[in-house]
Amino acid sequence: MVSELSKGKEIKIPGPDHPIAISPVEGRVRVTIARRIVAASTRALRLEEKGYPPVYYLPRNDADMSLLVRTTHYTYCPYKGDCTYYSIPLGGTKSEYAVWTYEKPYEAVADIKEYLAFYPSRVDAIEVIPWARSIDLCGSSCDVESAAFHAVSNGRPRSP
Repeated sequence: MVSELSKGKEIKIPGPDHPIAISPVEGRVRVTIARRIVAASTRALRLEEKGYPPVYYLPRNDADMSLLVRTTHYTYCPYKGDCTYYSIPLGGTKSEYAVWTYEKPYEAVADIKEYLAFYPSRVDAIEVIPWARSIDLCGSSCDVESAAFHAVSNGRPRSP
């Protein structure tokens, strides 16, 4: 681990003693609260950091930002930088500070800039829907969600 100071804050660089890995999610990630989709993305990232469960980060552009309210709460991570928080009023007190983001993350984790993460305990669900390939009625490859629209029941098209 390499360490330095910036504006009086220690900055740590991920390394063998504290690895951080960011990878694209193979599929769709969907966050819901009160039966509403707060965010859904096929461009989500999975961040794995030593000592913590994996976290899914979704692009802000794939979130309904009208459901989020920025708070004055913030924290600091020496590996990622300053962290700001949002609440989701739709979820009541359970969803206070439910969302966090690193608006100016350190270079080692720059991929999460403009992305949001959600506390699993403060939303109803964070679903990871893997890419499942299927064959539609025309015989071409499509994902399961598209295939659902082509399902047949008793020889007739079935509505989703």
